[in-house]
Amino acid sequence: MNLSSTPAQGVPAGGIGKPSDTPSATAVGSMKGVLDLLHELTQDTSLPRNLRRGIQGALEALNKETVAVDVRVASAVGILDDLANDSNLPVHGRTSLWSVISRLESLP
Repeated sequence: MNLSSTPAQGVPAGGIGKPSDTPSATAVGSMKGVLDLLHELTQDTSLPRNLRRGIQGALEALNKETVAVDVRVASAVGILDDLANDSNLPVHGRTSLWSVISRLESLP
């Protein structure tokens, strides 16, 4: 039996089930896109002020570097989901929030 040190086909170089410490380029790009969308929504004067403040809170939650990415995303999704159910939110704002939530949930 040959127990060479080369990895088996289909097994990542880091080993089975070992998470990568560095985010992929697509994840970073997607996160930047989400942050840009949220920033645009905070500047949208057609949205009520309290909703823009809530969106700012979600933006701040995503920017906390000391917290794990999955926790930041879950926190932001929770905030945005509450805002999306607000009766004062215009239809275009709700659609934008749903789009942001969808993009956050699809991050690797």
